[in-house]
Amino acid sequence: MRNRVVITGLGVVAPNAVGVPAFSAAIQEGCSGITFQPDLADLKFSCQVGGIPPITEAIKRQYFSDLQIHQLNSSGIVYGVIAGMEAWKNADLPIASEQPDWDTGIVFGTGMLGVDKFREAIYKVDQGQVRRLGSTVVTQTMTSGVSAYLGGMLGCGNQLTANSSACATGTEALLIAYERIVTGSAKRMLAGSCSDHGPYIWGGFDAMRVLPYQYNQTPEKASRPMSATASGFVPGSGAGAMVLESLESALERSAPIYAEVLGGHVNSGGQRGGGSMTAPNATAVQRCIQKALEQASVQPAEIDVIDGHLTATTKDPDEVIGWANALGRNGDSFPIINSLKSMIGHCLSAAGSIECVAAVLELHEGFIYPSLNCEDVHPGVATIIAPNKIPQQVIHKNVQVIAKANFGFGDVNACIILKKYHP
Repeated sequence: MRNRVVITGLGVVAPNAVGVPAFSAAIQEGCSGITFQPDLADLKFSCQVGGIPPITEAIKRQYFSDLQIHQLNSSGIVYGVIAGMEAWKNADLPIASEQPDWDTGIVFGTGMLGVDKFREAIYKVDQGQVRRLGSTVVTQTMTSGVSAYLGGMLGCGNQLTANSSACATGTEALLIAYERIVTGSAKRMLAGSCSDHGPYIWGGFDAMRVLPYQYNQTPEKASRPMSATASGFVPGSGAGAMVLESLESALERSAPIYAEVLGGHVNSGGQRGGGSMTAPNATAVQRCIQKALEQASVQPAEIDVIDGHLTATTKDPDEVIGWANALGRNGDSFPIINSLKSMIGHCLSAAGSIECVAAVLELHEGFIYPSLNCEDVHPGVATIIAPNKIPQQVIHKNVQVIAKANFGFGDVNACIILKKYHP
C-alpha cells in the first residue's frame, strides 16, 4: 500500500519577499524582485541586474548567533536555513530534544554552495595561512551543508541528504521526499533547495551570453518569459522549503494541509536526440510530463495550470510545444501557463523549490499569479496557445490541479503534480 502524501509546511526566501505571507502577497501583486546590482557593473558584467532576497541582519538574528553570522559566507546556507525553519514552524512541528526524531528526514539540494568561502580559502591557502581558515570551511562548502545545519537544529533522525541536478534540483528534492514517504520509509520529510548569489556564481552565465544586457536601467522589465523580446534569463537566488508528510500522520496531529502531492517523474534525455549539456531533448521532456501524469493517475484534461520552467530564453517556445504535445492540448484547450521567473529571475538550483511553494499557494489560496512582461507573446508560443492563457494580472480562481516542471543543464527533467487537498 502506498501512502498518500500531503504538504503541511511552507517556507520561502525569494528575491521579491522573505516569508510565506509576504511572498504570497508579492506574487499576487506581480511584484518584481529584480534590481540593478552595482557590483556587477563594477566588474563589467554585460547583465547588471539580478534577484537577491532582501535578508536583513535582524532576520538573520532570528536563526543564527552573532558568531555564526560572522562566520557564514555562504548566502545559500542562510537562505536554506531560514526557509527550512519557516516550513518547520509553519507545519506546527516540535524540535526534537533528547532523542532524534527517527520518523523525519531532510533532503535539501543545491548547485554550488559557499563559493565566497571557497574564494577566501583559496587565498589563505595560497598565502600559507591554512591554519587561519577557521572551522566552518567544510560545512559551508559541502553540498549537504544546508541539510546538516537543519538536521542539527531540528534533530531529524531519518535520512539526511542533498541532491544536485542543476535547475531541476528543487523539484527533484520534493520527489525524493515524496517517494520516501509513499513507501513508508519516513513519516515526514523537510525538502527544498537553495542557491547562492553573486558574481562568482553568475559570471559563467554572463560569459555564455545567456543573460540579458538591454535592461540594466529597467531591471523589472528584464525577465520576459514567453515574450518576443526575451533576450536571456535574469540570475536570481534564494531558497524554498516544504514539509511533506503522510496523510495519516498529518491527520493524527491535526496539522495544516496546504496541498496533496499526487506524484511525479524525473528523467534525462541522455544528451541525445537534440539534447545537449544546455538544451533539453524534446522527447525526454514530453516523456517526463506524461510519466508524471501516469504516476499521479491524472488525465491531461484535468490540469488547470502549468507552472512552467520558462526561463526567458529561445527555448521557451520549445517548452510550450512540449507541454502541448505531452498533454494533447493546444489553442483554447491549453491550460493557463505562467512563469514565476518573470518576477524573481532564474534562481538556479533554488528555482524548483521556490516555484513549487508558489504553486502550492495558488492551490491553497485560490489564485493564479501573473506572468509579467509578456505583452508581446513570442510568435512560436502564439501559434500553439490562445493569448488569454498567459495571465497578465492575478486571476482569483479555485484551482484544483497544477503541473510544475523544471528542466536543467545536463538534459535533466523533473515534473510534479500537485492537487488542492479535499478532506
